[in-house]
Amino acid sequence: MVQWRSLHTTGPAARATPRPAAPASRGEPARPLATLLGLGLATALAASAVIGCAGVTQRGQERTREAGPTAVAPAAIPTPGPGQFANPVIRRDFPDPDSLRVGDVYYVYATNARGVNVQAARSADLVRWEWLGDALPALPGWARRGFTWAPEVTAAPRGYVMYFTARHAGSGRQCIGAAVSTAPEGPFAPAGDRPLVCQLDEGGSIDASSFTDEDGTRYVLWKNDGNCCGVDTWIYIQRAAADGLSLEGEAVRLIRGEPGWEGGLVEAPTLWKRGGRYFLFYSANRYAGAQYAVGYATAENPTGPYRKAPGPLLATSTKHGPVIGPGGQDVVATGDGRTWLLYHSWDPASVSYRAMHLDELVWEGETPVARGPTRQPQRVP
Repeated sequence: MVQWRSLHTTGPAARATPRPAAPASRGEPARPLATLLGLGLATALAASAVIGCAGVTQRGQERTREAGPTAVAPAAIPTPGPGQFANPVIRRDFPDPDSLRVGDVYYVYATNARGVNVQAARSADLVRWEWLGDALPALPGWARRGFTWAPEVTAAPRGYVMYFTARHAGSGRQCIGAAVSTAPEGPFAPAGDRPLVCQLDEGGSIDASSFTDEDGTRYVLWKNDGNCCGVDTWIYIQRAAADGLSLEGEAVRLIRGEPGWEGGLVEAPTLWKRGGRYFLFYSANRYAGAQYAVGYATAENPTGPYRKAPGPLLATSTKHGPVIGPGGQDVVATGDGRTWLLYHSWDPASVSYRAMHLDELVWEGETPVARGPTRQPQRVP
């Protein structure tokens, strides 16, 4: 039975989740994530510094580093008035959000937490969300529990297809699987007895997303998890069958992680089409730090070539926040034609979980501009 309750909590329940410890590597004891991040919010964020986490690799596999200063509570945010909201819109651990609009109802799905493989919620306005439980209660035989990341759900001819990342039991790497359901809330059941994408020689495969072009052609995008093991990270695209459950042709490399603000790491692709152009939104740098940010690249064809914008679209900021390490983004359109960014960022008071935020994505000609990141009151979509 589905249990309903609001996810936009503001009182003690919102702070009741115990702080998780980052996974240890090579026998090191686990340490609190806030210590690993070293986010000195009282001083460094106030000076608009970009706080480092060079000692943390993707998804929390740590290297040794000195402990940093502890986080402090952020400044008070004005109370939203009638018809307004303030971020986060889901005030609990809800990372890597993916959105799906079905009629006038919005669904979101997120990385595992609290023993749930794939978190799910729904809303009528993108602001007030109701918890739906586990959208993927059973994993396929090739997968191990506890490492189910970055789900993506898309409509298909016979219902809905979910792409998810899970730990490949045979190799210990992350790979991408598919699941199906007749309803957007699930439950989804695994499809097939092997991963859909599993680039073991490139570190594994994570962060699948889907795109359907105007002519009905389906694509799946993902990232090879090369930063797990010293291999370059790329965003890939490949054509998918009409049912979304198999891939056709050859995978194409779109963009690679470069030095600079990307930190040599790109992931979490989202492909969006506007005015005949293709916009590839992506997250970059290490997720467990304030350098994590969202960028974009553009092309005339879905398979590229893509040209990156010179800097991030969405990055750590104290101007209207603080908002720390925004990423794992998705784009959603409302009924009035406006576009919005859903993304996660670290809770600034505890640095112990990634809540879901919502900011409008506006267009200046053919240039996307994020009205954020912000924790200030905004009008409800």
